[in-house]
Amino acid sequence: MGILNELITNVKGMRLHTIAALPFKTNSLILKVKAPLDENDVTLRALLPHVLQRGTKTYPTTTQLRKYLDELYGATLQVDLSKKGEHHIMTFRMEIPNEKFLKNQTPLLEKGIKLLSEVFLSPPLQNGAFREEIVEQEKRTLKQRIQAAYDDKMRYANLRLVQEMCKSEPYRLHVNGEKEHVQEITAFQLTQYYQNMLNSNEVDFYVIGDADPEHIQEIVEKNFHLSGSNRHVQVNSLQKQVNGVREVIEEQDVTQGKLNIGYRTHTTFADDDYFVLHVFNGIFGGFPHSKLFRNVREKASLAYYASSRIESHKGLLLVMSGIEVKNYDKALSIIHEQMEAMKKGDFTNEELLQTKAVIKNQLLETIDVPGGMAELLYHNVVAKTNRSIDEWMERVEKVNKDDIVQLAQKIELDTIYFLKGGGSL
Repeated sequence: MGILNELITNVKGMRLHTIAALPFKTNSLILKVKAPLDENDVTLRALLPHVLQRGTKTYPTTTQLRKYLDELYGATLQVDLSKKGEHHIMTFRMEIPNEKFLKNQTPLLEKGIKLLSEVFLSPPLQNGAFREEIVEQEKRTLKQRIQAAYDDKMRYANLRLVQEMCKSEPYRLHVNGEKEHVQEITAFQLTQYYQNMLNSNEVDFYVIGDADPEHIQEIVEKNFHLSGSNRHVQVNSLQKQVNGVREVIEEQDVTQGKLNIGYRTHTTFADDDYFVLHVFNGIFGGFPHSKLFRNVREKASLAYYASSRIESHKGLLLVMSGIEVKNYDKALSIIHEQMEAMKKGDFTNEELLQTKAVIKNQLLETIDVPGGMAELLYHNVVAKTNRSIDEWMERVEKVNKDDIVQLAQKIELDTIYFLKGGGSL
């Protein structure tokens, strides 16, 4: 028996994933809706889930909906958006107590699934469209969310690096869309997009908790009705060839410089050497014991922070660091040195073993919470793979130094982005 037992069934135009998780006293309902990132509708899509969570036909106002959630023993409802490769994903999450732990055995799971289906499929419409006042309220909030990414300079530097690095690729688009396009959205336009989304997007529904899979399927079949039986949103992640390194220096009123560097790994979750990349990143910059943290921040004292992360479905390795402007050349040089060290195999067996242990602990911690379980398993949907958590752990354990050095030869420096304050470098 594996660490996680996932049962996948095709139900009424979507995939139902049931995961038996006995330790939890709640049942988690997580609906993921996937479509290609597209500049023509990225802002519409970013607005949509926030409008949908404001009410249903049965509970048309936010107050009524929240009151009903309270009646379901404090159930919670949340929405968010994410990017995985060239995919734009809406997520609807509901957490609801497990009725097995209640004295009166209220059918909470059934009520929760029914409510989530209403949030997704039965919004309260006015003259065939979303209510104008709700759309306008959520447009104001969306503008604030987009602006927040520009005001937080660490997030802004990440955003700008990706925009520069992926200029001609859909991945350049911000998950919350473009601020200048928000105002032009109308309630009718958003409703049209919503109806098209229901007919075309790839939908995956995760039910995680202590409940019978057959019973769950019966409830889902009764409440969810999506047209079409085989929806496959096909997106080929663009693997751009690197033709010379780009250096972008931007000046703003900031006290701390942000040096962010983008590499092309030419490896995604679907590839056999993805787990090697996972270990590579752990040694290079993913953890506090990694080369970037130890050598750039601690030994050389050149950075306030220094780390790296991988974009699993796009084939990017992104370095993030905060430095003083005068240290730009030194910091850049030492970061380059750490990458060269990885390519030469200049790391110890102790670093390799420590990284594997941290990755495995991280995986176990992630699946300790239902949201983490769903996120890990959803990698398979995006990449069209079928890898269990057990396989993930086994493949990480098998990675050796030669594997890492071989993978490192594929990694190419693409773009250097530096956000600096006033003054010369």
